[in-house]
Formats: sequence, structure tokens, C-alpha cells
Amino acid sequence: MIEKAYELMNVCRNHYPSILKDEIMIEITTGTIEEQIIKILQKTYPITVSDVEKKLHISRKMILRVLQKFQVKGIVQLEPLPDKIYIRLSRNDFRFVGKKRQKKFIKHHTGKKREEPGEYEGIMFS
Repeated sequence: MIEKAYELMNVCRNHYPSILKDEIMIEITTGTIEEQIIKILQKTYPITVSDVEKKLHISRKMILRVLQKFQVKGIVQLEPLPDKIYIRLSRNDFRFVGKKRQKKFIKHHTGKKREEPGEYEGIMFS
């Protein structure tokens, strides 16, 4: 009986490798709402939809649309209660792809030296 189970598992592994192996990482584009929601879910647990709404300042409808898309992909689980909807992150194998942008502006100096103000020898101080 156990041998048949192992044999079936090997057959499934050969025909459906992506289902049994979690080696394939989920690619999330940087700078999107999806990235922001996943990063919030990675930092805080338990969290509700209204908490995410307050942190991102995005409409509840938009957040629920993204979360339902994640639920279909198996990334999150939504746990509805009578007054709240809790969000649970099911997977944690994300790869954020896209151009990395610098958050702060860095001012580059041109290398020109300023003249230090010397003593003024004009009409005012004569």
C-alpha cells in the first residue's frame, strides 16, 4: 500500500512538477499595489482589510479585488467574520522584479569651489 503511494507520488512529480515543487517563485512587479499589500502582510499578522486600507490609503474595493486575485493564485487566505475580514499570507516565496528606484534624491556636487567672502571694501564701510 505504501509502495503504491510512493509510486503515484513519483508519477505525479514527473507529470506535474510545478504543483508538487514550490521551487517556482511568484514574481511581483515593484511599484505596484500588489507589492505594497504583500510587504504589509509580511510585516504584520494578524491584519484586516480595513487595516490595509488605512495604511495604503486605497479604496476597499481595489484592495479586495487584488486580494481575491491573490486568493485564486493561492497566495493569501481570506477569513471573513461578521464585522471584519482577516488576511493570512499562505506563501512567502516572492521575487520582486522591476527597476529598483532610489527613494531619496541625492544632490551631486559639481566640484566648483565657492569663493569665500572676504572683507568688503566698498563705499558702505569707508
